[in-house]
Amino acid sequence: MEKIVFLDRDSLDANVRRPSFDHEWIEYPGTAPADVGARLQDATIAITNKVPLRAADIARLPALKMVAVAATGTDNVDLAACRERGIVVSNIRNYSLVSVPEHVFTLILALRRNLLAYSADVAAGRWQAQERFCLLDHPIGDLAGSRIGIVGYGALGHKVAHLARAFGMEVFVTSRSQVADPGVTVLPLPELLGSCDIVSLHLPLNDQTRNMIGAAELATMKPTALLINTARGGLVDEAALAAALAGGVIGGAGFDVLSKEPPVAGNPLLELNLPNFILTPHVAWASAGAMQTLADMLIDNVEAYAKGAPTNVV
Repeated sequence: MEKIVFLDRDSLDANVRRPSFDHEWIEYPGTAPADVGARLQDATIAITNKVPLRAADIARLPALKMVAVAATGTDNVDLAACRERGIVVSNIRNYSLVSVPEHVFTLILALRRNLLAYSADVAAGRWQAQERFCLLDHPIGDLAGSRIGIVGYGALGHKVAHLARAFGMEVFVTSRSQVADPGVTVLPLPELLGSCDIVSLHLPLNDQTRNMIGAAELATMKPTALLINTARGGLVDEAALAAALAGGVIGGAGFDVLSKEPPVAGNPLLELNLPNFILTPHVAWASAGAMQTLADMLIDNVEAYAKGAPTNVV
């Protein structure tokens, strides 16, 4: 009988059905890294969303046969150590194809139309003090006719492009894989950064992508350009971005991710108090529908493994 341990059940606000095969199920609201080894003793299947599972932990878990990651990103799991042991690692794919792109455009629209600045003006009584019917102190830009650059053209990038075309935007893409989409124009990253009004990141975090957007890259962007990141915080040099926003190097940024989560004091993006910067707490993925889809796919992966035909193997 399989022993399944969910290390951070409270990270998923959804109904998680129990697998259809005989098993023992244990779940914890959350797990500190120091407790991973003890909680996974004798576990054959571990479920983790963001709790790290490192090589030292894996070495102490001889019964472990599968790690079911309740997310797309697997940077919290030592994949090399799992492969060496023959441990199957499965992740969740394409569950937030509505939620994330909608959040991307929520950030874009709020920034492009200066919603934070105008809302703050109303709260401060500035509209009420006007002689005219409206207050026009901040520029408002349309999306139609503007250029969006999508860096990373997987499933999420495709969905962002679809919404962008609905808004009447021109779509440009940088991708390592071949792009066979007649509705987009492929550009190398430097050209995309320098020519687009909005740049949206949709890449995994790895050694090749870490800090791929730094001071030099930001300096090539238009002074009115927006940078949107709903992917991984480590893709962007946060200190360089804070300096670029404060110095007017780019027009604004909307982020849903930081390099360390939950964030710690001293992160330069936490200290920004600017109307052209929006930071949300890693919730782009988290619509009710997306979370339930994730939960269902999570158990699908576990059941597929138990049947001897694992799916979504990393």
